[in-house]
Amino acid sequence: MKCVACGTDNVLKDRTRNSGRCKRCNHTFVFEPAGMSDKKLAFTDPFFQKAIDDISNHNLLSFTPKQFLYFIDRRLKARASKGRWSWVIFYLFLNFVVAAFFAQDIAYLVGSSIYNLLWIAAFFNGSKSLQLGTRGRKDNANKLQILGVLILVIGIIHSLSKNLLIGYGVTTVLGLSAIWLGILQKRRHGSIGEVFLVEAALSEEWLRRWQAVNGRLDKLLPQPRQNTLPINPDAANVDPEVSAYSFDRAIVCESDAIAQFLIANNVHFENNCAILSINGYPQSIFDTVMEMLRRNADLKVYVLHDASPAGVSLVHQLRSSPDWFANQPATIFDLGLSPRQILAGRDFFLQKSDAIARSAGQLPDAVRQSLTDQEQAWLDAGYFVELESFAPQRLLRVVNYGLAQSGDPQSNDGLIVMDDGMSYGGGYVFASDSFG
Repeated sequence: MKCVACGTDNVLKDRTRNSGRCKRCNHTFVFEPAGMSDKKLAFTDPFFQKAIDDISNHNLLSFTPKQFLYFIDRRLKARASKGRWSWVIFYLFLNFVVAAFFAQDIAYLVGSSIYNLLWIAAFFNGSKSLQLGTRGRKDNANKLQILGVLILVIGIIHSLSKNLLIGYGVTTVLGLSAIWLGILQKRRHGSIGEVFLVEAALSEEWLRRWQAVNGRLDKLLPQPRQNTLPINPDAANVDPEVSAYSFDRAIVCESDAIAQFLIANNVHFENNCAILSINGYPQSIFDTVMEMLRRNADLKVYVLHDASPAGVSLVHQLRSSPDWFANQPATIFDLGLSPRQILAGRDFFLQKSDAIARSAGQLPDAVRQSLTDQEQAWLDAGYFVELESFAPQRLLRVVNYGLAQSGDPQSNDGLIVMDDGMSYGGGYVFASDSFG
């Protein structure tokens, strides 16, 4: 393992001899892959350092602890899915061993069938594993199809050479079954949920240990605190000249964490818009900003939320609540996430929960009527996707693209819903590539 401080390569013997420190600069190694019992979670300091560099775009972008959880979880799952073709060599080698061991035709047929069934079962289980994620399941579904082709080619050639009709039949059934299962699992991947390989508490512990050795991560955001007052009590008293200004645009987020994330990454400055959460974050200036927004008759509001029952209710809440924009001439754009964006088939971290299913059953009629039958069924089944599953660069690209395109919603075929207070539906602004 290379030392992240000086770049010196330290083998396990070096690390053990120096009590987990670099043999050259004495810098402490935070992680020891050889000592991790769960090898799926065994990684090196350079692996963790690269994850931090990538999620922060080399220390340019702020990120939330939950975004890092999703990010490191995705990296570990992707690492487990590597080697898409290396298994073929192993399969062929063991197939040769089986052929050599079972000399008689019928014995080989039985042994080969059991051998291939074991491979099919392994890939099929992988294609429906919740821990592997969407990409891992797709990879196993592809392997099922490749395995089916190998079974057909090898089995048919062997059966024809031995003039073994029953072998031809068994091989055809096994090979076509593997191919069919692969196709079936590819079609089902969008309806299979996903679970974390890494627990949130473990991810937070990793970050704590890393910072204890390598220094504070400036771009790692703390948990937003609603009741935290400014250090300077006068800081909450906005200058009258500033409060007299009226924003033309505002972004309202479902979660405080996303609002904090956008503010930390200067989205409000770059787009000249206010950023608030539905819970009233940031609390110290919330009332003042709302007063400024209500003065603008041409206000455009952009809603950012999870694909969940609470998320899809956000536009309705803003439109109907007197605390927000009830009876106000504001145009509201739904930036997502909406279930229809998820159902478009992109690679999302799809989760499933009984609590979400119960919440979906309690949606107001006005909200359910704004959803398609497919979206309602998706929510009723308990599926949801969180915005924090998006890496910082990806989420910022989505928001900036939506803000830029909202000027002419009818000219786009993407996925933003517009609500002008008189009708719901209409133009869509999000191209699905924005989520790629």
